[in-house]
Amino acid sequence: MQPTATVLVYSDDSNTREQVRLAAGRRPAPDVPFVEFLECATPAAVLRELDRGGVDVCVLDGEAVPMGGMGMCRQIKDEVFNCPPVLLLIGRPQDAWLATWSRADAAVTLPVDPVEFASALASLLRQGRLQSA
Repeated sequence: MQPTATVLVYSDDSNTREQVRLAAGRRPAPDVPFVEFLECATPAAVLRELDRGGVDVCVLDGEAVPMGGMGMCRQIKDEVFNCPPVLLLIGRPQDAWLATWSRADAAVTLPVDPVEFASALASLLRQGRLQSA
């Protein structure tokens, strides 16, 4: 049985969640585990899933409503013990400073570029694996 990593994807837009799934594929890089996606469309669902545990990386949509991924990121970094790494989806490259403010571990722009996204996700999966070793 192959090891898997759980990736939580938060966006109120099902098309954005689909872009993330398609960009990552089943395995974003050969040296990281296969990924399973946990999709959340509301901030409450994100908090509920993080409380359950077992999430390896969060992918948060900075353009989500009613609460954007940047605010969600800042909140979970403050409130969730051992918060998993966060990959933030931002609307424009100029929004990178907001990703820094939110304490995201990485950021990529929308629409999702599959190569850039898979690389960023794989990097965060490696980072999480090193921290738990």
